[in-house]
Amino acid sequence: MKEAKIALEDGGIFEGYSFGARGEKYGEVVFNTSMTGYQEILTDPSYKGQIVTMTYPLIGNYGVNPEDVESRRPFVEAFIVREYSRIASNWRSQQKLDEYLKKNNIIGLEGVDTRALTRHIRLQGAMKAMISTEDLDDKSLVKKAKASPGLIGCDLVRDVTSEEIHYWSKKGKYKVVVIDCGVKFNILRELANNGCEVIVVPAKITANQVLAMKPDGILLSNGPGDPSALPYVVKTVRKLLGKTPIFGICLGHQILGLSLGGKTFKLKFGHHGGNHPVKELNSGKISITVQNHGFCVDIESLKKGDLEITHINLNDNTLEGMRHKKLPVFSVQFHPEAGPGPNDARYLFEEFIEMMEQKKTDNRI
Repeated sequence: MKEAKIALEDGGIFEGYSFGARGEKYGEVVFNTSMTGYQEILTDPSYKGQIVTMTYPLIGNYGVNPEDVESRRPFVEAFIVREYSRIASNWRSQQKLDEYLKKNNIIGLEGVDTRALTRHIRLQGAMKAMISTEDLDDKSLVKKAKASPGLIGCDLVRDVTSEEIHYWSKKGKYKVVVIDCGVKFNILRELANNGCEVIVVPAKITANQVLAMKPDGILLSNGPGDPSALPYVVKTVRKLLGKTPIFGICLGHQILGLSLGGKTFKLKFGHHGGNHPVKELNSGKISITVQNHGFCVDIESLKKGDLEITHINLNDNTLEGMRHKKLPVFSVQFHPEAGPGPNDARYLFEEFIEMMEQKKTDNRI
């Protein structure tokens, strides 16, 4: 077992032992409260630029398989756990987590007091950090953490978006163009399962290119980092408003908020996990949702426009959903596709289908 450390920009030092790859990585350290689903978390592109700490104490016990990935490769910068299980027991398992991390050059750190680290982040906020298996000098690591770029103002979408236009599904009643800011595979699966032809396009696509495909609807995907660092996507979405139904998820929700004149801000420690309660205001229904974001749309910046607030986070009363009063446009901050997590919010895909069907009906009249 090789010693390793993670140093925070405020001087906090947490010690452990390495598994997976070795070396050094910087990123913003955050915690995830999910009990299972570590493979989906590792491969969620929204975690680009972040070092993920799992609050559940035992990770790796059911191994890794090729079916449960949410993107083409893991995107976390590093992975921190209390205890890494060297025994992987599951009939679907094809590889141990340690081997998977090594193959994908992801540093793992075990033996860390993850409860103390999580509490530190809760009190002080998510912050820049440096993890290393090579340099174990505290002052040196803290200095490197402070010098790292952080997430604010950084365009991380360019590192995770598709390089070219491609089809996920070529058959379906409704043609949906997915603007890929770091889309999870399960979003694409849900669209296909709901009878959609799914075309995935790079984030740098123009509005004219999207409209030339004659879509029945547009989905703005999840993704990593600061939405204010994506003016090119905001510009595209602004030109698409009113042309066809639009559904935004997570970063897509934030981009939609900016395109409609709203503002975004950075949360203290973000929302990461599969147990976040969200209230739908019209029905009073409470859904337990999957979340993964460090930025949020400011509710106050939207109150003077034509937007209706549809969902609120019951932990901190931040904005979780909105709908335009005149245009066929709506979005949510959480992940209705789950993967991993509860399926309480899956109904939102059906609402998107209904919106596209209504648009088709109106065009026929």
